[in-house]
Amino acid sequence: MHISVIIPAYNEEGSIGKVVNDIPKEIVRDIIVANNNSKDNTAEVAAAAGAIVLTENRQGYGYACLKGMEYLQNLDIKPDIVVFLDGDYSDYPEEISLVIAPILENGMDMVIGSRALGKRERGSMTIPQVFGNWLATTLIRWFYGVKFTDLGPFRAIKYDKLIALSMCDKTYGWTVEMQVKAAKQKMKCTEVAVNYRKRIGYSKVSGTIKGSLMAGYKIITTILKYR
Repeated sequence: MHISVIIPAYNEEGSIGKVVNDIPKEIVRDIIVANNNSKDNTAEVAAAAGAIVLTENRQGYGYACLKGMEYLQNLDIKPDIVVFLDGDYSDYPEEISLVIAPILENGMDMVIGSRALGKRERGSMTIPQVFGNWLATTLIRWFYGVKFTDLGPFRAIKYDKLIALSMCDKTYGWTVEMQVKAAKQKMKCTEVAVNYRKRIGYSKVSGTIKGSLMAGYKIITTILKYR
């Protein structure tokens, strides 16, 4: 099985090297860091750690993820599974094996690494983040009949299923768009417990009131948009 990892990164020079280094190289073929208009040395640190570094100057989480997907689509041999995780070292990259296991062993199409089911370091998620996850997953259950506990960025999906989703969100709605579209297409989805720690540096979304409000608005409107 060919497994590729896509890591969107914006000003993560203090953490991106740790993320890349902790990815289990024995099971991962491609480590792609989509450098999203960083103003620091994110690209240089990621390259030094051995990652394939792409440049996406259009600001937005979704833009960065789409840049990584574009790279994969141009490969002669496509991956079987694509893993997404953040570049701030809040996820545990060594848990990739846990996240892909339901795909390899049980034929699942998509697996969400749930921070709600795992152990969270105190202070790793803000109160608005916890509430926002609860609200969003509740709305998904009401409107689409699929139970999730988290919109966590750490996730794995079969490559062909990812392409079938026709992902298009450019900013904060990327993760929820993936889950809503997977629910609509009746994909086989599950969750596994993953651990979560305080990120290195500050959050560009939950770290500001503006970012939290914009992310919350985008998530809710995305859920309603595909209903």
